Amino acid sequence: MSVNRVTTRTVPEGPARARTPLRGRDAELAFIEERLDALGRGEGGIIRLEGPAGIGRSRILAEAAAAARGHGTRVYEGAADPDGQFVPLGPLLEAVLSGEEPLADAQRLRDLATAPGQRFWLLQELGDRLREAARNGPLLVVLDDLQWCDDLTLLTFHTLAAGLASHPILWLVAVRSGTVPSGVRTTLDRIRQAGAHERVLGPLDGRAVARITEDVLGAPPDAGVLRLAHRAEGVPRLLVELLGSLGEEAVTIDDGTARLAAGPPAPRELPSVARRLDQLSDEARELVRTTAAVGGTVTVALLAELLGRSSAALITAVRESLDADLLAESGDRLAFRHDLIREAVEAGLPLSLRQALSRQDAGPQTGRAPADTAAAGTTPPGDRAEADRLRAEAAELAATAPGPAAERSLQALELTAADAPERPRIVAETIPLLWQTGRAAQARDLGTSALAAGGLAAEDEAFLRLALARLAVQFDFSEAVRQARAGAELPGTSPTTRGRLLAMLAVGLSMSGEHAAAERVAADAWETAARVGDRTAEATLTTVRSAVSFHRMDLAEAFRQAERSAALADALGVSTSLWVPEALWHALLANTTGRTAEALAVAEEGIRVAREQGRTAATRMWLMTRTRVLLETGRLSDARADAEAASPAAGDPGPGNLADVTLRYVMLRVALHTGDRRTAEAYAAEARRMRSDGAPVVRHFGAWMLALMADFEGRPDRAMAELDAVMTSPAADRPAYAGLIDPADAPALVRMALRAGRHERAARAVALAETRAVLNPGLPFLAATAAHARGLLDNDLDPLMRAVRLYEDCPRVLARASALEDAGRKLAATRKPEAVPYFEKALALYARAGAERDVARVRRRLRAAGVRRRPSPARLDGAWPELTPAETRVVRLVARGLTNQQAAEHLSLSPHTVGTHLRRAFTKLDVTSRADLTRLARHRDDGA
Repeated sequence: MSVNRVTTRTVPEGPARARTPLRGRDAELAFIEERLDALGRGEGGIIRLEGPAGIGRSRILAEAAAAARGHGTRVYEGAADPDGQFVPLGPLLEAVLSGEEPLADAQRLRDLATAPGQRFWLLQELGDRLREAARNGPLLVVLDDLQWCDDLTLLTFHTLAAGLASHPILWLVAVRSGTVPSGVRTTLDRIRQAGAHERVLGPLDGRAVARITEDVLGAPPDAGVLRLAHRAEGVPRLLVELLGSLGEEAVTIDDGTARLAAGPPAPRELPSVARRLDQLSDEARELVRTTAAVGGTVTVALLAELLGRSSAALITAVRESLDADLLAESGDRLAFRHDLIREAVEAGLPLSLRQALSRQDAGPQTGRAPADTAAAGTTPPGDRAEADRLRAEAAELAATAPGPAAERSLQALELTAADAPERPRIVAETIPLLWQTGRAAQARDLGTSALAAGGLAAEDEAFLRLALARLAVQFDFSEAVRQARAGAELPGTSPTTRGRLLAMLAVGLSMSGEHAAAERVAADAWETAARVGDRTAEATLTTVRSAVSFHRMDLAEAFRQAERSAALADALGVSTSLWVPEALWHALLANTTGRTAEALAVAEEGIRVAREQGRTAATRMWLMTRTRVLLETGRLSDARADAEAASPAAGDPGPGNLADVTLRYVMLRVALHTGDRRTAEAYAAEARRMRSDGAPVVRHFGAWMLALMADFEGRPDRAMAELDAVMTSPAADRPAYAGLIDPADAPALVRMALRAGRHERAARAVALAETRAVLNPGLPFLAATAAHARGLLDNDLDPLMRAVRLYEDCPRVLARASALEDAGRKLAATRKPEAVPYFEKALALYARAGAERDVARVRRRLRAAGVRRRPSPARLDGAWPELTPAETRVVRLVARGLTNQQAAEHLSLSPHTVGTHLRRAFTKLDVTSRADLTRLARHRDDGA
């Protein structure tokens, strides 16, 4: 009998470990193979793998990526790590910009990623690049450790996965099981609703454990080695590290069988456990090591005693240890998730420390836990003091770091008994922090549960309803009104609290479109706020006064009040990220009155501040507002990108009223300008839901959206019927512009009414537009819309020409293009040559905006006017204003004489993609051959 001693080794991670066969995961790999086969047939989708630390998620992802490459599929791989959560989009960018075949135009994506103000723009760019890549063949996108992904990566992942669902893209993501951040949980819920395939990885069976043991040791194991292997409880990483830790003297191979040389080995440190310990905070690491030294299960009270701290002070460290998958809860006690983990931690402790802690722990501890647990209905003095400290920290952090503030506020709640008198106030303090960090549903549930419990003092209930009213503003205008009104009607509340509730009620009514009621409530609230000297309520009410002035068409006063409101807020140190509904008003007011640059600056500053402070809710609200501004400036693709980035989440409470009047309206308008019927019909369906909303303003938006859709479909009678429903609402609450969303919509309404034979309705719209312009002589944009509408009503060239002149210095690109087109149309009836320059200018503006449907219409007008050539490039701004950057790059190469294949190689694209860009460019430039394109390129590049 020969004895051959072998040196066992730690199986390396990464590429080296991939050489060891994957055992025990045949079902999972077979399923992934099925999905890869389906991907080859053009079927995309999402696969989610879930399991605890060390279970083999990353290994399966690596095997899947290798299998996909074997299918000829392009693979993008990225992974998050706990230290990278503050690098927005880091894991996703790592996936698509690294590797052998990064996405096209990678440098532009990197540039956008490093510009803080541009990160949300990446959503549209990434979508376009992935869509383009998928046209050339199926894609597999792999994201590992989703639990550590930043919020922007999570948002981009589920948005792209939903938006590209019809393309051959398979998303394979892995997440650690157990407690995950709320943003990750929301993302998992969303992809589940989108039909994601889910596979939960459990422990390996005995056969797989035996085969891995043979792989590592180089020979089949005997019963003693198998007993040792089974201590890993089927967790592959622990198994491999346990076996790899055995020294030369520990294992022999005798007659082809691996045996333990001298019985079970002493515990050793394990690399994966050491890494997880290193990632903990000092406090959590100390707690885990103390637990290991004590052994078995342990109460938090005992740990607090051993560490010389209060139980409350250990909350964060305990949670961190649980999240790291080192400890687990066992009833009211803590225990290690695996004995091997406990032994590995203990092995790294000095012997003297282990012995000292064990002696200190000697004897039963059952009597200690009750002393640490709050009796029913009371909060122990120590916990009360700790809760007060946490509340103070939360208040201090709220203005600049809402995430940590929310966690401290939640910890304070955990320390507070259910019927403690201070609990309702802590709930009210927690609600806005949760909402601001993207946990609106949790915030609402917390508040409604507190209200449902009953037995609240009037002041406490009022505070809760104020918090719930502010929460509801983004999602449900009517609910905001209901909560604020219920709170304001409570008897026995303090004047300050009642004044703030009335101010919030006025804001809610104003946002709902109940203008007369908002004005009445604001007057009452103003009196209350003035009596107690509440400057915060005064700032909010000044915003309401501005909105009332706007409704009365006194825009100078509206601006004056808006600026005063902002000044009051600044003087109080109120951050726009905390004071969101009021702050949004300034941007919307500036945009609606033609001060678009000012509106954009306000919105971008709001986005910057909210994003820097990690305020998810505020960032989304500001993005929604910016969509409206970008639409009116003719930046259609940018408006669509913002709308997609700010899309409501499936778990949001309420219908999403702010989204109704911003991004849903914008998405419909963009679809109509670009001729995207399918998208337009989808948002028209949303508009039908909006038409029955409880808030008048939402009903008005829904009606105008349906009118625009009917006009798009060539049904002017139906369009007018939709608007007639709006005008049956009480006169005091009708939109300031007779059913319109924006003053620039007046010409569109006049066109609809005239086509439907409703001359009186067209005349009413013109009269209102002219009244508005007369009342506000300092706003030339309003004069331009009035002249435009008058010219259409009277079929008169003079007011149309006046509108064109007034629009010249206005950044409202689409409104200006529309006036140019209408002036050209009127001229074309009798003086066709004079009409051509107007059509050409309109065409250039529409083309720059990407309004393809409008471009096609103006081209038809040019042909009818006898123009069979492309308009002179000298009249256009920029060399190729009609084209996208990708189309421009293709055009320049083709104009130099390159074939599609050569251009594709030069740009790292497929010939098919180059052909698609070229066909679109031919259509936009109105050329039919490469020769025509070459002549046009030479003409423009020479500045002719």
